[in-house]
Amino acid sequence: MSGQVCMVMRVNLDCPSCCRKMRTIILRMKEIEMHLIEKQHNRVSIFGRFDPADIAIRIRKRMKRRVEILDIQLPGEEMPHATDGPDQSIMQQAA
Repeated sequence: MSGQVCMVMRVNLDCPSCCRKMRTIILRMKEIEMHLIEKQHNRVSIFGRFDPADIAIRIRKRMKRRVEILDIQLPGEEMPHATDGPDQSIMQQAA
């Protein structure tokens, strides 16, 4: 991928050690520049230069949990306006 990609995934993060494991997996991937883990909603948002399918497969293999891709923002697409509440406004401020 040549441009910046933003991907939102759903992963079952039911305990603190699962969140820690997800965080270390994401931090070790050089393609990912920024991430946001929302434990209450079981969502993980990542931002960087990567192929979304490859990253989802790598996370699934390392976490040994199902990964569901909820949304992908490719280069050239506009970010949607925050309508779901504070969760999306946090991502927009970080970007």
